[in-house]
Amino acid sequence: MSLDRAVFAFLGCVILASVALAHFVNPWWIALTIFAGLNALQAAFTGFCPAAMLFKRFGVRTGAAFR
Repeated sequence: MSLDRAVFAFLGCVILASVALAHFVNPWWIALTIFAGLNALQAAFTGFCPAAMLFKRFGVRTGAAFR
C-alpha cells in the first residue's frame, strides 16, 4: 500500500468513526469530521499532512502526493 492510499484510508476511517460516534454517543463528535475535512483541505494545498509523516515513519512506501 502506498502512502497516499494509507492516508486516504485513514481519513475515511476517521470520518466514518466520527459520524458513528456523533450518531450513537454525542453529536459533538461531528467536530472530528470537521477537523478531518479541514486537515485534508490544507494538505491538498500545502502538502503537509501529519498522518503522512506518521505513516512514513512506520515504513509505508512513498506515493505520488505526499513525499
